[in-house]
Amino acid sequence: MSFDIALSGINAISDELASISNNIANSGTYGFKSSRANFTTMYAGTQPMGTHVGSTTQSINESGGMHSTGRAMDAAIQGRGFFVTKDSAGSLLYTRVGIFSNDKDGYIVDSFGHRVQGYAATGGIAATAAGAPGDLQVPTGQISAMASDTVKYVGNLSADWTAPAVAPFNAADPQTFNSSMVSVVYDSLGVKHSLTQYFVHSATNQVTVNYSFDGAPLAATTTMNFDTAGQLTAPAAPVALALGTPTGAAALTVNLNYAGTTQFAGEAVTSMNTANGYASGVLTGVKLESDGSVMALYSNGQKQTVGTVALATFANEGGLTPAGDSGWTASKDSGEALYFTPGVGVAGTLATAALEQSNVDVAAELVGLMTSQRNYQANTKVISTESEMMQSLMQAL
Repeated sequence: MSFDIALSGINAISDELASISNNIANSGTYGFKSSRANFTTMYAGTQPMGTHVGSTTQSINESGGMHSTGRAMDAAIQGRGFFVTKDSAGSLLYTRVGIFSNDKDGYIVDSFGHRVQGYAATGGIAATAAGAPGDLQVPTGQISAMASDTVKYVGNLSADWTAPAVAPFNAADPQTFNSSMVSVVYDSLGVKHSLTQYFVHSATNQVTVNYSFDGAPLAATTTMNFDTAGQLTAPAAPVALALGTPTGAAALTVNLNYAGTTQFAGEAVTSMNTANGYASGVLTGVKLESDGSVMALYSNGQKQTVGTVALATFANEGGLTPAGDSGWTASKDSGEALYFTPGVGVAGTLATAALEQSNVDVAAELVGLMTSQRNYQANTKVISTESEMMQSLMQAL
């Protein structure tokens, strides 16, 4: 009987050694969670039968350290939750390893090629709303151009100006205006055009603005009036300026906003001269934001939210079943997954350009290894002693 009991101890310690060796082997594995073998006694009625590993406890709730990678598509979860990926067979795998990239078809995948699950964005460049859950995908084509419809100009039109010596205004003659400023605008095809504003001191506390579009004079003018404190009084609202119809494009009209422009003595200074709109662009990169947004970056300087990664939480995270590829699968013990976006509900937040390291305490594992070795030797000593006793008994007969 003692032989069988000692043998059960050796088998249990072998199982414990497998757990310890697996922990040590994965001490450098991103997102790995250590496990512990739990011994339990075996009885046949009241008769002791030895021991075995009755269960394994996972330290899922213990976070590993943060390793900064500087890579735009790396992310670590701070708090509860798991990234959700789907393999080619359609099975869901839950992982703490946020090493992502986009494949040739634009799908966001992890380092094993599994597709990352999340919520698609709706609304184009200004996307904010979360759409249907599923595979996250980055559009691989060009984004459309956006025609300019707003030009913002803020500056100081010097109160020291006098009326130009030459009249009437002529865009080709610098002596007919006091200052000029060129703004770049885009048509519906994304073609750049120049809108030039010519500022002419026309009366006390008054400046008249003339315009040209791609060098061609426009008939429209704007009269800017200032009070005795140098503050703009008119126009009080943005000025709609029809620029015409560029070849092949839609008619182009912009709203010129002069709010904040002043007329003080001294040098004429432009502090803001911006227009919205942009040319079409091609995809140049993808990055993750701290709120889980997947941001597509384009050659025209624009960026577009294409989706948000999902995080899964479980009522009993320790009940998840360990699987390959540094992940887990759901089980009846873990309960069903609850899905959130990062920072929502009980889900943790994301640390971008970083990865979670293994939570293995190598020093503690080595101490456990030495303890297992002593226990193993003790059980082998029991077997050796019983063998010697049986041999003595047989010699005595």
